[in-house]
Amino acid sequence: MSMDVLVEARELVKDYGTRRVVDAVSFAIRRGETLGLVGESGSGKSTVARMLLRLIEPTTGEVRYSGCDLLAAGSREMRGMRRRMQIVFQDPYAALNPRMRVREILAEPFAIHNERPAEGLTARLVEMLRTVGMDRSALERFPHEFSGGQRQRINIARALALRPELLVLDEPVSALDVSVGAQVVNLLRELQREFELTYLFISHSMPLVRYLCDRVAVMQRGRLVEVGTCEQVCDEPREEYTRRLIAATPEMPAAS
Repeated sequence: MSMDVLVEARELVKDYGTRRVVDAVSFAIRRGETLGLVGESGSGKSTVARMLLRLIEPTTGEVRYSGCDLLAAGSREMRGMRRRMQIVFQDPYAALNPRMRVREILAEPFAIHNERPAEGLTARLVEMLRTVGMDRSALERFPHEFSGGQRQRINIARALALRPELLVLDEPVSALDVSVGAQVVNLLRELQREFELTYLFISHSMPLVRYLCDRVAVMQRGRLVEVGTCEQVCDEPREEYTRRLIAATPEMPAAS
């Protein structure tokens, strides 16, 4: 794994009115690694992720992507940067337009970025489905015709459409039952190896983070309270808060 930094957050702060939801958060994600960002609901994890992708603007702080100041990027430059980083949301039901067929959903990134795949659009869409374990028959169907796990696979395929470097995975299996979630997590591991992806994996489950991640950053009430390798944080946590997180979630079963 290359040790060069792909994306870095520096002293990120987010205020909503008089309420501070993220307070001076700093971390780096190395190219090719998976960083887990963990904490209870309301700890600020998703807000940090959205600031990292500039889906929301920080009150203060800095985000650097491949050395570039992301927050200083103009609209044209930002459009190019968005090809390189994508997000998979928590709810596989809400993330897909129910009125669009899977073909349209997967083709949307190419339309937005005015790109036509060299091998032809349909061939690329079929290949995208194949990478997430689905076949071309899915193209003409609507989201409601699929299970939750299949919908999340479609979301992942769409996120990979433009061959990004960074995927932000915002609790991608928390809306799925445990065994289906384990299958999706194993798929994410395979995709990371195949496409040399970098992940920010957001979760409240320490066992899940330990299974998937190289390092983990623990958030409590908008602040980072502990950062280290998964072994360091899970085996010898410094903070009582981290120990409670570890105790609160059962071990993840292996997917068949």
